Amino acid sequence: MIDLAVYNTDGQEVESLKVDEAVFGGSVRYTLLKQAIVMYHANKRVGTAATKSRGMVAGSSRKLFRQKGTGNARVGNIRTGKRVGGGVTFAKSLRDFGKRMPKKQRRLARDSAILAKLLSDNVVVVDGLNFEKPKTKDFIGILNNLKIERSCLVTISSENVNLCKSANNIPKVTVMPVDELNAGDICNYRKMLFTKEAFLAVLSRDQASEN
Repeated sequence: MIDLAVYNTDGQEVESLKVDEAVFGGSVRYTLLKQAIVMYHANKRVGTAATKSRGMVAGSSRKLFRQKGTGNARVGNIRTGKRVGGGVTFAKSLRDFGKRMPKKQRRLARDSAILAKLLSDNVVVVDGLNFEKPKTKDFIGILNNLKIERSCLVTISSENVNLCKSANNIPKVTVMPVDELNAGDICNYRKMLFTKEAFLAVLSRDQASEN
């Protein structure tokens, strides 16, 4: 069992939660986690780089001059990749770098990523993050109170416009609803900040999936 403290926005511990590692799979599946991270980065690749091959550039396909007898080096047509204005020899073309994983594997990889953060003491739970209006300075103050000085993924139970706007201008801080969590985003940040409601939602969802 993992004892996880719950803090208020002033950085004071108000309660604690007992977290069973079995809820997140019992152990970190590093092989599956790597596969999920590779897929995450592959799906971010655009794949729109393209260059013209010799068949795409304008110009005659006639051989410029005869093979022998001129004293010059032998050449092909004007569109060859050896000449200025010719096509690229091994031209790049549009391609899809996307990868896929089964839904169950993606969920297990996400759980392994969260468990890895828990075991390394990089998960912080706060009792609530309520903003009457967007205020970046106030959110920075909360992060300082919680001793979060590195990159952080803030996880909330549902969309919170004021919170998202408060975090927009803070470098290396991203707000994400709990339903959108994935292994790639989790591993991209040093710390994870959960609201208590969001963390309980993760626990209840994973327990329900096991049953």
